[in-house]
Amino acid sequence: MTQLQEAKAGAITPAMRQVAADEGVEVARVLEAVAHGHAVIPLNPAHQGARAIGVGRLFRTKTNANIGRSTQRSACREEQRKLTVALDAGADFVMDLSVGPDLANIRQGLLDASPVPLGTVPVYETVSRVTGDVPQMDADLLLKVIREQAEQGVDFMTLHAGLLKGHVGLAMQRIMGIVSRGGAIMAEWMQTHNRENPLYERWDEVLAILVKHDVTVSLGDGLRPGCLADASDAAQFSELDVLGELVQRCRRAGVQVMVEGPGHVPFNQIQMNMEREQKVCDGAPFYVLGPVVTDIAPGYDHITSCIGATAATLHGASLLCYVTPAEHLALPDENDVHQGMIAYRIAAHAGDVARGLPGARDRDDAMSRARVAFDWKKQFELAIDGPFAKARWEKSRVESGNGTDDHCTMCGPEFCAMRTTKRIRSEK
Repeated sequence: MTQLQEAKAGAITPAMRQVAADEGVEVARVLEAVAHGHAVIPLNPAHQGARAIGVGRLFRTKTNANIGRSTQRSACREEQRKLTVALDAGADFVMDLSVGPDLANIRQGLLDASPVPLGTVPVYETVSRVTGDVPQMDADLLLKVIREQAEQGVDFMTLHAGLLKGHVGLAMQRIMGIVSRGGAIMAEWMQTHNRENPLYERWDEVLAILVKHDVTVSLGDGLRPGCLADASDAAQFSELDVLGELVQRCRRAGVQVMVEGPGHVPFNQIQMNMEREQKVCDGAPFYVLGPVVTDIAPGYDHITSCIGATAATLHGASLLCYVTPAEHLALPDENDVHQGMIAYRIAAHAGDVARGLPGARDRDDAMSRARVAFDWKKQFELAIDGPFAKARWEKSRVESGNGTDDHCTMCGPEFCAMRTTKRIRSEK
């Protein structure tokens, strides 16, 4: 039985107990959230050594790192190093977006090394197996790949089942059209064959595979906006309405489901987007990419997007997919992965503090006490990226010849507000 089926039957699983302990909530509340589809625990039994991690508004906001080779760069060893970097930086989930040859071996290496849930986009492997100058997706092969990946141990899969034939024309009216790789693949197939999305038409077959292996569906937003001008348009929301339908079909089949969200969205539209998804998709966990809040900062899109991600967390998102400095420019390297993860852990934490999640601010308060006490060791222990903070502090000490710990080079001993505060307190 899947986690959803167990929860509907009133059975508390070891995974639910693990999530409850990690999140500091009553296991009965976890059971209820999973049973109603308001939380998911992506955990394929075939993924040996993976830890149960909950996604939903009941829990702290989670972060996902996308890794994976392209047809032009990287290989298995490099992607495994990226996995290590992502995990060291605190990733809760990882997705393998690899394309090209040898994908099963790359994925197996990542599954073996990953203690967190691993996701994929099966259509990528499907197209990678097809030959030709412009390979076309094969519908029968796609279902075969979904089955093979489920059997291998993939915990969650992005499936672009909500992008229908009638939506393609809406997307073509945009500035940027379709920017989702999976969405573009499905749209071209529908146009070429003059047929409906095969994932939508054969959704019951897909669910039969996923329920057998307790693979969580991540309903892909194939029409997510790729620029501010395309945000919140008819194409995006037409697909969202279909995703709402598919959420209910997943739940009836006993398959856990979450929903993927936009892309590039002006800051003032983020709250509306989050609330609309929650309503249309009946509270299914929302898994968002950013959103990126401006289009003009290539090289800094880990910043432009984590601004949007913080707002998304406040208003309804449960899982944040990181954006790295390489977004729109290149395949991310290890440094990009690290920077993207740190930015998104900041966004997730800031959002959790803003929504008043119990205990979310405890670490911030501990940091404040460490700062006023000039307890540098404790500050570095509490910091989201402690090694970086420590290295920067030590570099400053060497450059200035500052050998004492009761101030930093920002103010020096003469103008340090904390030293002044300490004197004021001692004079009372």
